[in-house]
Amino acid sequence: MKEYIKQQIKKSYETKQNIYEDEALLNNIQTVAKKCVQLYRGDKKTILAGNGGSAADAQHIAAEMVGRYGFDRPSLPSLALTTDTSALTAIGNDYGYDKVFSRQLEGMGQKGDIFIGISTSGNSLNIVEAFEVAKKKNIFTVALVGRDGGEMAKIADISLIVPSDSTPRIQESHILIGHIICDIIEKEIFADGVS
Repeated sequence: MKEYIKQQIKKSYETKQNIYEDEALLNNIQTVAKKCVQLYRGDKKTILAGNGGSAADAQHIAAEMVGRYGFDRPSLPSLALTTDTSALTAIGNDYGYDKVFSRQLEGMGQKGDIFIGISTSGNSLNIVEAFEVAKKKNIFTVALVGRDGGEMAKIADISLIVPSDSTPRIQESHILIGHIICDIIEKEIFADGVS
């Protein structure tokens, strides 16, 4: 069993090593972080959504912005569309599950916001539909995905594609990327920046 545990740890850091060596992905992470810094300096917000473990990641990243990531500082506006059970169940019941995020984004998203859709496959239809609403509202879209990026990578303004086919490894890497972006935002806005 200990060898199996070690294998799982090794697979996790091998995925992160692949991210470390992927210049295009690193550049895209940097671009998203810079866009988020600009957004927050312009009094706009980040909006996130995902399903299952990706819903938890959306809530986790939003909480880092609203609460704090590395040090005490003013709150930053960030919203996870996965938390309001009344809205989710009403929209799901009345319009279908594919509309649970797009309908919320239609009501709460504003031009200049950033919508981050999280999916390991990149094919979550409810995120794809939210991207379509975002485009109509001039909301910048980020696909935080894995595998080949799926449909989300085709329509997002920018894609952060974890180079893996393993759902657990993709999810572990999504939160790493989310943490890096949170860290850069916090340091750029409230500290001495990132060198």
